[in-house]
Amino acid sequence: MSFRALMLHEEAGKVVPLLEQVDEAGLPPGDVTVAVDYSTLNYKDGMILQGIGRLVRHYPHIPGVDFAGTVESSDSSEFKPGDPVILTGWRVGEVQWGGYAEKARVKAEWLVHRPPGLTAAQAMAIGTAGFTAMLAVIALERHGLVAGAGDVLVTGAAGGVGSIATALLAGLGHRVVAATGRPELRDYLMGLGAAELVERAALAAKPTRPLDSERWAGAVDAVGGTTLATVLTQLKYRASVAACGLAGGSDLPTSVIPFLLRGVNLLGIDSVMCRRPERLEAWRRLASDLPLDRLDAMTETVPLSAVAELAPKILEGAVRGRTAVDVRT
Repeated sequence: MSFRALMLHEEAGKVVPLLEQVDEAGLPPGDVTVAVDYSTLNYKDGMILQGIGRLVRHYPHIPGVDFAGTVESSDSSEFKPGDPVILTGWRVGEVQWGGYAEKARVKAEWLVHRPPGLTAAQAMAIGTAGFTAMLAVIALERHGLVAGAGDVLVTGAAGGVGSIATALLAGLGHRVVAATGRPELRDYLMGLGAAELVERAALAAKPTRPLDSERWAGAVDAVGGTTLATVLTQLKYRASVAACGLAGGSDLPTSVIPFLLRGVNLLGIDSVMCRRPERLEAWRRLASDLPLDRLDAMTETVPLSAVAELAPKILEGAVRGRTAVDVRT
């Protein structure tokens, strides 16, 4: 039996994507075979599709770092045929074949049951980006963030992580300030719940002093680099920033002063290898706390055949919100 997949080949040092029929016998080892309905387009997918960073070492390869679908066969007592499931992380789509295909085979412990109330399409409209945003919000809450504490900043607000973080935080009663370099998306971000916009450039310059005026009760940073360094200087006393991206660079030109004099917290968010209890809690919270009308407003659905041409756009920051991928079309 065969299935359709977006297969990456390496030719003369370049990555070449092709839609192909793949023999099911070629699927990697695993406990559970899933009939995939939807995947999504994340920043890491864009890097893999463009062959950036040597994230994939062996070709041919099926990318797609997440997927939602239905269990087709299972050797695990936790999953049975017909169960709706989600996979994010575990380096699937990177070191193992991923979700840009009609079928996937993975270890059972990598899967979670899809929460009631979410369709497969909605689960992948959320995808890895939304899952990461929820982990960031939970981390901020565990470090004391409560509604009414003051403005909460979201950087890279028009991107995938930023869009869902904005909708989540606003839905939980926070006053969200969205940082973006695309002022033409004001109405979009306000529609997600942002109360105010701040120009990306205002945060992007390297800090000139170790402490600035206290402004943020908390922050979700999907940019990194000098933007994260600036945010650290502007956090309120004992406030936290959840760092979950590096679109603006991996360097952090800062000092220990904000940590010593204001007791601020820099919270690292890892959505790839995080533990199963955290995954279950994050998906439970997404199903209950994310306004689905706002999710719909930020999501575009594309066929599998359109993914490769979108890869450079997401790396350039030209993709708004979330892009779900219907692998069946």
